[in-house]
Amino acid sequence: MDLQDQLKQLFPDHQPKEAHKEVNQEPDIWLQDDPLICKYEKRKGKPITIIEGYTGAVTDFKALAKELKTILSVGGSFKNDTIIIQGNYRDRIMEILKEKGFNVKRVGG
Repeated sequence: MDLQDQLKQLFPDHQPKEAHKEVNQEPDIWLQDDPLICKYEKRKGKPITIIEGYTGAVTDFKALAKELKTILSVGGSFKNDTIIIQGNYRDRIMEILKEKGFNVKRVGG
């Protein structure tokens, strides 16, 4: 006897609602014509990836920064209209941004 059968015995009049299907909608981020610049630097001996050149709303760019950090499972920050990601993730970030519809330009190396 599984849990649902036990619940049916305890609450025979209960009619279960259909499962609410939650659609994972990405926030509408404004796509620009100019490419985003994705570059690699070392600061204090540690590698970082910098994304800059977004001309849309700051809240959209912050949401993009949070999504990139979540997908890559790394730390980072948003400062002065740039996204700073800890580590050298240029290739993966460029793939993610291209899937979203952004034009991306690789700078340096």
